[in-house]
Amino acid sequence: MGYLLQQDHSITPPLNRLRALATALAVVVCAACSNVPSKTGDISQKTETGKTAEEGNAKIIRVEPVRPDIKLTKDILYEILVAEFAGQRGRLDVSVNNYMDLARTTRDPKIVERATRIAVYARDADAAQEAARLWVELDPLNPDPHQVLAVMALRNGDVEEALTHLNDILDYSHGKLDQKLWMIANMLGREKDKDLIMNVMERLVSSRQDSPEALYAFAHVAARLGDFDRAASLLEHALKLAPDNLNAAMSYISILQRQDRGNDAIEWLEKRLKEHKDDNDFNLRLAYARLLTDAQRFDDARRQFEILAVEAPNNTDVLYALGLLYLQANRLDQAETYFKRLAEKTARHNDARYYLGRIAEERKDFDKASIWYEGVEGGDNYFDAQVRYALLLAKRGDIEKARVHLNSIHTEGPNENMILIQAEGELLTEEKRYDDAMQVYDNALKKGFNADLLYARAMLAEKMDRIDILERDLREILRQDPDNAQALNALGYTLADRTQRFDEAYNLIKRALELSPGDFYILDSMGWVLYRQGKLEEAVEYLRKAMDLRSDPEIAAHLGEVLWVMGDKQGAKQVWETALRATPEDRRLLDVIQRFNP
Repeated sequence: MGYLLQQDHSITPPLNRLRALATALAVVVCAACSNVPSKTGDISQKTETGKTAEEGNAKIIRVEPVRPDIKLTKDILYEILVAEFAGQRGRLDVSVNNYMDLARTTRDPKIVERATRIAVYARDADAAQEAARLWVELDPLNPDPHQVLAVMALRNGDVEEALTHLNDILDYSHGKLDQKLWMIANMLGREKDKDLIMNVMERLVSSRQDSPEALYAFAHVAARLGDFDRAASLLEHALKLAPDNLNAAMSYISILQRQDRGNDAIEWLEKRLKEHKDDNDFNLRLAYARLLTDAQRFDDARRQFEILAVEAPNNTDVLYALGLLYLQANRLDQAETYFKRLAEKTARHNDARYYLGRIAEERKDFDKASIWYEGVEGGDNYFDAQVRYALLLAKRGDIEKARVHLNSIHTEGPNENMILIQAEGELLTEEKRYDDAMQVYDNALKKGFNADLLYARAMLAEKMDRIDILERDLREILRQDPDNAQALNALGYTLADRTQRFDEAYNLIKRALELSPGDFYILDSMGWVLYRQGKLEEAVEYLRKAMDLRSDPEIAAHLGEVLWVMGDKQGAKQVWETALRATPEDRRLLDVIQRFNP
């Protein structure tokens, strides 16, 4: 069903042309071998119960139409060969003409079918319509010719004829009702005239309002045409008629999500699951758990996934979700349990190893983390796992092995290449091999402009006291992208911290803050430049805003320094001591405390 309207790039694919020709010949040869008298199909062919299609809704049995007794003459063979070879060479007009002639003279259903398909492909409307009408006459219970005629009628604006053929498909053609409805829904969903299609579907379903399958199919068409309100309404009606229709329920949830009605979807699922407690509807509960996750109701989502885990203890999606949810809650022991179970499965084992590596790294167990990362052999997290493995090698002192590993990682696209360059530069910077790191960035930037690498080189230059390089690189970024808030902030902060160019620094940071008003780093920079300008009260206001957004040791160092200079030594000590409890080894924090309160 539906094959006729899916136009390929050729009548037959190049590798199958000989097979197609052999099939075309076999169609005629088989007909020639038949000794059954010629007979046209009848719409009252018998059904499974013995009733005719007109007598009731009994299941219709497909009966192949009787084929005429045709002798394979040289003329017929010649016309078939000409038609097939012409089609293969792009002469569709010749192919259509020959097959139409064969269709008219032989009235063989198989030849008529071939003629229809080629005429449709050639976009010869007149030939396609003639062939399809003949096909309907010979094989009235076949939905395919009705489908062709329905689409052609729709494109001509003839709603009545289209409805006649669509109703014939539903009422008389073979196949299950839901299958035929979906064939029609998919066919109509591809058409462009939204109003016309909705009108046709409305009339088609009007006499089938008690059929959940019909309502479901109509909802599918409405959704494809973007009428989500109508689709939701139809699905609600279908679910009242058939509450246990899982496909309709899942479609309804999907439509609500597309309408940005996630909370409505959650409420509907909560009610549905309460009312059908004994159904153990795994898929609906899974959808509910995922919606709760999307809504960031992580505790509720975790409880639902735990219920699912009891029902399906080996379901990899459930194990993975539970691992992530426990990881999100920083409950590392539980997360580790689920990821270890997942690591033993075939599916998602690479994801499991990656997150087990992250857990081990969080616990400072770098040896175990390295083993897990090294075991990630593919998947979405492969690249990050290998970069982390290299960085751990460097952390354990094997810098050269780390660099070799970084250069061996397979990358997909320039973005991943850039990440590897940054990783190599950063691990060399951590080891204070600044000249080597600078060489890595220099070599990469010879290939052209890259804002991320320029920024990384600028931050390295600051560590090397090469403010000239830092300013050059950041200004190049701003020349290419004047609204780059990160570059504006970095240049402004450095000028405020390392030079006396305070007014220039203030203007840069002010512009960055206008572009990104909620960025705690930029708020910190604004506080710092105001402090350097002697505007202490204003400085404290910005630094406290930054601290409220992020408990960062550098912000704490700045805020404590300003408070100390203002005379609030107790307030400064309190800020520093709070920060020290979270980051007792932060060098910037320790330096400022040593400076003011040795």
